[in-house]
Order: sequence, then C-alpha cells, then structure tokens
Amino acid sequence: MSETININRRGLMLVLSSPSGAGKTTLARRLLEDDDAITMSVSVTTRAPRVGEVEGMDYIFVDQAEYDRRVVDGELLEHAQVFDHSYGTPAAAVHDALEGGLDVLFDIDWQGTQQLMQSAPLDLVKVFLLPPSNAELERRLRGRGQDPEDVVRSRMAQATTEISHWPEYDYIIINEDVEESLGRLKSILAAERLKRVRQTGLSDFLKINF
Repeated sequence: MSETININRRGLMLVLSSPSGAGKTTLARRLLEDDDAITMSVSVTTRAPRVGEVEGMDYIFVDQAEYDRRVVDGELLEHAQVFDHSYGTPAAAVHDALEGGLDVLFDIDWQGTQQLMQSAPLDLVKVFLLPPSNAELERRLRGRGQDPEDVVRSRMAQATTEISHWPEYDYIIINEDVEESLGRLKSILAAERLKRVRQTGLSDFLKINF
C-alpha cells in the first residue's frame, strides 16, 4: 500500500460574509465540524454576550477602552463598526495558524474584508453568501426569535448595503439549501488549498522525488 503524500502548505484566510440571517453562522459551524484543517477566527467585540455565547470561543468580549487600545497598538488585523458595536480580529493568532498550515475562517462583513484585502491579499479567499430573496431573509430573521422588532428592521435596512458589496468577493453562494451550500463551500476550500502558491513544500517534494 502506498503512503499518503503530505506536502507542507501555507494556510489560507477564508472569509464568509453575508447579511445577517442569510445562514453564514450555520454554514461556518458545519464546516468547522467536518474539517479539522480549519479553525475559526475569534473576534474581539464591545457588544455584550448573547445567551449561550462563550468567552474566548465565540468572541473575546472587551470594553471600548480595551478595544481602542488594541486598535492603537496595531494588534488587530482588521476592525469595523457594525450595528453600534466594534469588532476586530487579533492578528497574532491568525499569523501563527497560517504559518502552521492551518486555515482560518472569518465571519466578518465587507468592511473587515476590504481591510484584509489590503493587508493580506495573497492569503485571502472571499465568499459572499446570499439569501434566495429579500422576503426569505426577513422570514429567517423573524424565525430566529432572538431580536426585537426594531433590530429586525435595522438588519433588513442594512442588508441592502451589505449585499451591494457582492462584486468584491471571489465566490458567491446562494444559500437556498444548507447541504448544497456546504458542499459548494467545501469545493471552494479544496480548490484553493491546491493552488501552487500555497503548497510551500512543493520544491522540496520535487527535489526528493524527481
């Protein structure tokens, strides 16, 4: 039986963006459950924890003063203001993961994605998730039952702006069926991992075997 060939590679940054309610959290969780070679980027945020959220796993919860300090000290890879709260990605953990060949999944909006395009374009793979329709998006938001009416209206108003940024992304998935969308997301990830520039161990492999 032949041995499996393992070639060292640099990890990639997989961004998954969408308007709130389009299903990106569900897809992200499914992908993380199925693939040990990708980890979730844990963002810093100034908003309060929601029911069931765990410190250090879902978010790193800080006050505005601590958040501002991290921005000034250059500790955040990207940062943005979303729905009156501040969010940002700690840079050190992401860099360590990429160097170790581990992919990092980002659940961020178009503002954060634009910043990553400036700071790490070669490591970045950008996927935008669309709902099947505006009416379906509203149905999903209301169906969650966790947001008051004014928040639902605010998220629906914001969705128009968010969706307008879809041309800035590499891939578009219309999330009508979760299983189908997950399959497409996995296909994107598999193809991007095979790109020559990410397979840093190819030169050594060729020297040894050819």
